[in-house]
Amino acid sequence: IAIEALKRGKHVIVDKPLCTRMPELDEIERLAVEKDLRVGCMLTQRGSRTSAGVRHLIRSGRLGDIHAVTFGGQHPLNLDSRPGWYFEPGRHGGTITDIFIHAADSIPWITGLSFDRIVAARCWNALAPEYPHFKDGAQLMMAMNNGAGILGDVSYFMPSKGGYSMPYYWRTTFFGSEGIAEVSAVSDKIDLTENGAVSSVVPEGPEPESYLSGFLSDITGTATDESLVTADVIRATRTAIRVQESADTNTFDNPVT
Repeated sequence: IAIEALKRGKHVIVDKPLCTRMPELDEIERLAVEKDLRVGCMLTQRGSRTSAGVRHLIRSGRLGDIHAVTFGGQHPLNLDSRPGWYFEPGRHGGTITDIFIHAADSIPWITGLSFDRIVAARCWNALAPEYPHFKDGAQLMMAMNNGAGILGDVSYFMPSKGGYSMPYYWRTTFFGSEGIAEVSAVSDKIDLTENGAVSSVVPEGPEPESYLSGFLSDITGTATDESLVTADVIRATRTAIRVQESADTNTFDNPVT
């Protein structure tokens, strides 16, 4: 549908993921460039006040050099209420593509670093034995361009009851040479560790911009560094699909590009 809309000269905004296969992404990118169109995606972490706040902390140098990032992006599987197509072979696109795409966008945006290599990635079937092809477990290890390590788990392992409100939901920890910062999707504060002491601080810095606002700014040519624009959407999607490919093919130490 996105490709057809672009062919007809329309800007496109979608839920994530934008697509699930690399040839689809290549065609979307080609059409967007050829027709001077914009592509948006519902990548919500840039719109989070705490994500913007930890970005401000890191970009201001308060944490020093970033050496590692760990995140838990586990989601509820909600097996009884998910639409049927979710579990049809070839339709879902992979758990990494589905969930990691959020961190694929936000981690570079927050840290100012870029993904360099996919050290390892794994998907497996755990909670849905009636759909053995559906791999609801997903973990990954990556390296950034400065050598920083990334460890992430985006499995469907959160409990279906209350899973989106628990403190573990989208919890991300940034380890720097001068401090540590942790954010959670369910908290409006940043847990900041400096000089061995932990405190919960109110996020500072520029106000975050939602994915929809970023899309509209991209169309009007008024986007800023806070805005989620077409190039960011393409880049995050390409990163997520590359990591999914590494998991699917059981290959290691692959470049992101």
